[in-house]
Amino acid sequence: MDKRNRNETQSMSGKKKSRGTSRNKFTKKMQKKLVVLFGLVLLAFAGLSARLIIINRENGEKYKKQVLSQQQYSSTTIPYKRGEILDSKGTKLAVSEKVYDLVLDCKQMNTTVSNKQPYIEPTIEALGEYFGVDTAKVRAYAQENPNSQYYVLKKRMTYDEISEYQKMMADDKQKEKSQYIKGIWFEESYKRVYPNNSLASDVIGFTRTDGVGTYGLEEYYNDVLSGVNGRQFGYLDTDENLTRTTKAAVDGYNIYSTIDATIQGIVEKYLKQYNEENKNVAREGNGARDAACIIMEVNTGNVLAMASYPFFDLNDTRNTEPLIGSLLIDENGEVTDTVINQEIADSLNDEENATMLVQNLNALWKNYCINSTYEPGSVMKPFVAALGLESGKLTGNESFECTGVIEIGGYKIRCHNYRSGAEGWLTIGESIERSCNVALVRMAQVIGKDEFLKYMQAFNFGLRTNIDLAGEARTASLVFNENTMGPTELATSSFGQGFNVTMIQMITGFCALVNGGYYYEPHMVSKITASDGSVVENIEPRVLKQVISAETSAKVREYCEQVVYGEHGTGSRAIPPGYRIGGKTGTAETVSKNGTRDKDEYVVSFMGYAPADDPQIAIYVVLNRPNAADQDLETRKAAVLTKNILTEVLPYLNIFMTEPLTEEEAAELEAMQIEIRQQLIDSAPKTDVSGNDIEGTGDGGQEEGGNETPSENAGEGEAAGENGGASSGENAEEGQQGEENNPYVNEQGQVIDPVTGEVMGEDTEGYDTPVSGILGGNSSGSTTEPEEENAP
Repeated sequence: MDKRNRNETQSMSGKKKSRGTSRNKFTKKMQKKLVVLFGLVLLAFAGLSARLIIINRENGEKYKKQVLSQQQYSSTTIPYKRGEILDSKGTKLAVSEKVYDLVLDCKQMNTTVSNKQPYIEPTIEALGEYFGVDTAKVRAYAQENPNSQYYVLKKRMTYDEISEYQKMMADDKQKEKSQYIKGIWFEESYKRVYPNNSLASDVIGFTRTDGVGTYGLEEYYNDVLSGVNGRQFGYLDTDENLTRTTKAAVDGYNIYSTIDATIQGIVEKYLKQYNEENKNVAREGNGARDAACIIMEVNTGNVLAMASYPFFDLNDTRNTEPLIGSLLIDENGEVTDTVINQEIADSLNDEENATMLVQNLNALWKNYCINSTYEPGSVMKPFVAALGLESGKLTGNESFECTGVIEIGGYKIRCHNYRSGAEGWLTIGESIERSCNVALVRMAQVIGKDEFLKYMQAFNFGLRTNIDLAGEARTASLVFNENTMGPTELATSSFGQGFNVTMIQMITGFCALVNGGYYYEPHMVSKITASDGSVVENIEPRVLKQVISAETSAKVREYCEQVVYGEHGTGSRAIPPGYRIGGKTGTAETVSKNGTRDKDEYVVSFMGYAPADDPQIAIYVVLNRPNAADQDLETRKAAVLTKNILTEVLPYLNIFMTEPLTEEEAAELEAMQIEIRQQLIDSAPKTDVSGNDIEGTGDGGQEEGGNETPSENAGEGEAAGENGGASSGENAEEGQQGEENNPYVNEQGQVIDPVTGEVMGEDTEGYDTPVSGILGGNSSGSTTEPEEENAP
């Protein structure tokens, strides 16, 4: 019995084991299900990944902004530094100096510590002590706006204005005071500064408050001078982790102008002197409505100087003082007969005269040399001779009869000195020398309309020169074409009347007349560099075409010399002592408001080149409606202006004298040397201080080893130095190089020849070396001359 029970028990136990083994077995069916499930999970992950990639590609930026908007975020702009404008010798004409806005964070200042606000009063007191801020106003603002984080108290402060505060905050000895000052910080930016104030104001232009260039080089090269702002980003997420990213600012490029600050200063000095001597002479107002001058390198197209009077201060462009003496312009832009005096100048700043102020300032800021058009007058006559010779219509051996008056198309055209009688038969050279209108009319008739217009276009009359300055005037509609030129228009064009030009057109074409016929594109910038000094671009002289042959050019130079040295020449007053030059005078009637010829108002000019045998520079002086009873006789003033400028510029350019000096000329140069000597003495350092003891001038100052910047009075003739060196004003004010380092002064303080070492100005009959241009001194004192018998 027991045995049977035991067997049954064992049998039942075996069955249980069998059932358990069968229940725990991982069947193939189950494996298949698991694989399918795993595959589905993988597919889901693959689909999700693909979807994420698509979302990021199509809407990533959108969601990124949403996330960033939910974080605490701060961003600070890092301003770029606008590029500098320098002259050809490295003198700084426009620089950018760092300035600071004073900002108060009221929220930080109002921070509570142990139920107290310990920072408010110390911070407000510091604002009053170091920055002169109205503390009552700040206190009231902080109470009304306790959470304000950006309250600008002062703008455009210099480093000197904030340095005392910064020193105090950094001084450990004043920790007891500084630890309770909270919320004061400075926002950096740059301010445009023009070290020489009004020097080359027409050429340089200026920047608006937003840093964008207006007029001149500042506008034309705005994209080059401008950089790219940098930015510092800061993100504070919900876990209080701060992440900062900085993108550095990219500074603008520097541009090197072809302008020479010393030559520019000489030109501006004499234009100002002309105005002082001639204002209010025949009428109330300036010495001329406009007085302008351009000096250009004949064989490159480089502009060495360009100026038109009146000048204006680039650091104070809205100052109305320079308008005094000019004609008032009304709200509609029409020139009135009212001369601006001090009272009117002051009234322009009134709110009701805002439109009139803008009109008059725009007229002041314009560059007459490129913006204004006028009829050139007799300076056109050498062009007519050149195109006649080049076209083959003239051989150079012709003679033309001057009968005093010639009738063309029902109009009587007179020679300028017809009252003295007819000139008779004149060669081409004599016609140019005497500036005979009748002879030039006959010359134009031989040339014919087609050839005349062909060469007018070849010299780019009616076309812009594309000089790299903003605002060059268009003259396409102001010249004749084959449909508008008849016999009368051809006749008047021969002596520069009836069509309009700009000064830059005339001098660029004139350079081609005298340099062998090569027409260079005029330009104002020779080089562009990066902030580290590396050269980005060299702008080389560019010959656009050859308009006349070398033989024709030589003939024209011969005619221009006759104008200056001929027995009946009209340009003798332009001769600088010790030099031989060529040139041509010009007188043109103006057109009145009603379109009729004004017989009382003229544009007078002189255009010349030097030296006569190997032209290096050309000069063009224009006086628009000079202040004189007989304006048509004022060509002598334009010629004398030319003489005074060249007397200083030619020696400065190391162009040596080739002609013997008369006693009068020697005395004139002697007087100049006395003036230069006195300027050197006056400019010598007043204290025995070494230049090494003077601290640097900062961002806008002199770089080590560079050229010094002319003084702010460089426009009045104090900028000098043969290689663009320091002005006399700098020596006196900054204690840099004194007389002991001046090549023109010996140990005894005597003015010497820097080449030979000989003392100059003592019983000297002539000079064989440069003796002027050192400080831009006056060469002849006055531009007043006796009346000329035969004005062109």
